[in-house]
Amino acid sequence: MNIYLKQIADPKLTDRFAELIDAAENIVITCHTSPDGDALGSSLALMHLLVGIGKQAHVVTPDVAPDSLRFIPGVKEIVPFTRHEEFARQLFNQAQLIVALDFNALNRLDRMAPLMADATAPKVLIDHHLGPEPIADVIISHPEQSSTCLLLFRVLCQMGWAELIDRKVASCIYTGMMTDTGNFTYNDSDPEIYLVIAHLMECGIDKDRLYRLAFNTKSENQLRLNAYAIAEKMEIMTEHGAALITLDKEELARFNYKKGDTEGLVNQPLAIPGVRYSVFLREGDDYVKVSARSTGDIPMDILCSQFFNGGGHKNAAGGEFYGSLHDAVETFRKATLTFDKYINTDNK
Repeated sequence: MNIYLKQIADPKLTDRFAELIDAAENIVITCHTSPDGDALGSSLALMHLLVGIGKQAHVVTPDVAPDSLRFIPGVKEIVPFTRHEEFARQLFNQAQLIVALDFNALNRLDRMAPLMADATAPKVLIDHHLGPEPIADVIISHPEQSSTCLLLFRVLCQMGWAELIDRKVASCIYTGMMTDTGNFTYNDSDPEIYLVIAHLMECGIDKDRLYRLAFNTKSENQLRLNAYAIAEKMEIMTEHGAALITLDKEELARFNYKKGDTEGLVNQPLAIPGVRYSVFLREGDDYVKVSARSTGDIPMDILCSQFFNGGGHKNAAGGEFYGSLHDAVETFRKATLTFDKYINTDNK
């Protein structure tokens, strides 16, 4: 199928990317810590495609993939730095090309950041977050794209590689597109996204199965944890149009929490009329993980960057708070006062 999409990337950058791939035999692909569907989907899609054209390609992640995303084709082939540090170092040292996907700053690699910074191989960054740092020789950055998977698909098409996208590659790409938009419910105003979906379906994806695995497959502990969070820990701040959910380490341990068990929890309060934005604070060992979602023109990227050392997109962002869960809650309460101006001027 010859798919027609507007060319959005600078042809000089995509041509250079193709040249670097052609010149490299050993290629390392990496993404941000605590990888989500978009990070894993884009990384594994590119891995499968490169292996298909005869390259030695490995995905090296800062840490392990969540159990909830282990259905993505190729997850078992990932090399997590936290479990296989020496092998990861060996792969980076041998790499003739490093492709970084779905992150815009070295600190998103956590303890693996020095490995990326010190690597001598050419580096390519493909990402859809605002303000990319100059961490690569080739930077293809388009924050207007709803996911890195969508951007990667467009880049591959622009390089003339659409025909190389088989069912496995397409399944990875679709998973990232789907999970980074809440099954195409936010950040997906570009109508061309549906041309891409149509092409991926022609490549053989089972989109209903992928949706079921991504959104409707949960363990008993995961269901009980999320039910507890909504029933016991959700606070609605009607006067601010906001919702807050918090979970501390003891509560997480009570339900045998595993990475990915609270994926999508932050979205649930947005179903309540009058709730315009929702924040979820999850206590960890070293910091409080912050997730934020909104509707309309309420800018979660600004909230996370100003108050929680993070960023992201207008309707979906995240960050980290280095302090106690109590202090993180108090910081959010102060943030709601600042964000009243957005609630009052939003047109929805």
